[in-house]
Amino acid sequence: MRIAFLTAPEGVEEVELTDPWRAAVDAGHEPVLVSTKPGTIQAFHHLDKADKFPVQEVVGETSADSFGALVLPGGVANPDYLRTNRKAVAFVRDFFEQGRPVAAICHAAWTLVEADVVRGRVLTSWPSVRTDIRNAGGTWVDEQVRICDHGPNKLVTSRKPDDLKAFCETFLEVFARESRKSEEAV
Repeated sequence: MRIAFLTAPEGVEEVELTDPWRAAVDAGHEPVLVSTKPGTIQAFHHLDKADKFPVQEVVGETSADSFGALVLPGGVANPDYLRTNRKAVAFVRDFFEQGRPVAAICHAAWTLVEADVVRGRVLTSWPSVRTDIRNAGGTWVDEQVRICDHGPNKLVTSRKPDDLKAFCETFLEVFARESRKSEEAV
């Protein structure tokens, strides 16, 4: 399965990109780094610059149609930037409208809020995002990982880097299940 990993040009929490990416590769998937600009993205270790990663596809030049699923890594600046980019928000919304699974960790829920896809959904995030989720019509829970199927797609959310192991295991399981369903429907 091709899995889009959407990040801003800078501000993604490196471990929230690299651990899920590695898990996807190890499971035989093809992760693709998608951003709002070509070139490279600058990852961070909290507030300190970390490694740079090459962008493979650009929002506005690619679509949800070419991916089986979406992963939204966190970091404070990353989703804060993405939620101000209308093409990034539309890209995220398309996965929901097409019924494709989405996984988001930490502050990435901000992008989901901006895409108006949390209404009626149950999800978790970094605790400071809880009020935004509630104000957008979602239900926030304090859980290591949460799977929500109260909508057009499966949504997997997680709180923080300490939850990465459970997050990766869960989204890979959900993505594999959804992929099998899609193949059976064809």
